[in-house]
Amino acid sequence: MLSKFQFLKISATFFAPTPPKRSSFHQIVTFRAKLGSLMGSASYTTSSKLLFRQLFEKESSTYTYLLADVSHPDKPALLVDPVDKTVDRDVSLVKELGLKLIYAINTHVHADHVTGTGLLKSKAPGVKSIISKASQAKADLFVEPGDKICFGDLFLEVRATPGHTQGCVTYVTGDGPDQPQPRMAFTGDALLIRGCGRTDFQGGSSDQLYDSVHSQIFTLPEDTFVYPAHDYKGFSASTVGEEMQYNARLTKDKETFKNIMANLNLSYPKMIDMAVPANMVCGLQDVEAKVAS
Repeated sequence: MLSKFQFLKISATFFAPTPPKRSSFHQIVTFRAKLGSLMGSASYTTSSKLLFRQLFEKESSTYTYLLADVSHPDKPALLVDPVDKTVDRDVSLVKELGLKLIYAINTHVHADHVTGTGLLKSKAPGVKSIISKASQAKADLFVEPGDKICFGDLFLEVRATPGHTQGCVTYVTGDGPDQPQPRMAFTGDALLIRGCGRTDFQGGSSDQLYDSVHSQIFTLPEDTFVYPAHDYKGFSASTVGEEMQYNARLTKDKETFKNIMANLNLSYPKMIDMAVPANMVCGLQDVEAKVAS
């Protein structure tokens, strides 16, 4: 369990790049979402403390997120849901921005790609991998609900959101005037934009996922940004308020939701037999194979 976290001193506010004049919050969100879609592989957001980048791996349609406290002398950074195939890109970006990568963290044990945490540890000495204790996977550090992952004077709060898998967590930027606002929720596969992750493998449960989203994500402020692990329709971000209103599955009552999930008739994930065993050991099986070749 992570402990000894710090509290903050300097406030920070998000700014959308050149938003429309006299914009409402909804207009700013829409503007930023459109900008992210136009840019495709990356969305750029900064505050006086937080540097944020949204990165994309096209084969598995996976988003990786880079966050750093640029007001701290060391510029400590972390990556959320890195992918093995884009580790070189991520390491290069961290170096270009003058950051010190300290953590590589996963929202859950992925079934559609191999995590990049093992490779990152080999290419960026000192990086520690993090995953939930409930995942039962290997990592340097394990988190539980209520833990805080600190990077400089910023932190991510850990919220348990099982249902897609038994070990899913959502990482939420800190609350309070000294943390970047609006808040940001990195929801993994628990909550996608206008959808959610499947619940038919890895200990998944539609009943549990419904409760997780409604109790741990939909209770956040409605202006909280939602950043999922995947998107397949060209979206880059949403908000809690938007998903509470427009999510085609999770706006339904629980029994209707469970019926929807039970009748998706999805195909067997093509990467699951390779990805899950590798991700249970921090992606190290894949690292060893790359080294051997």
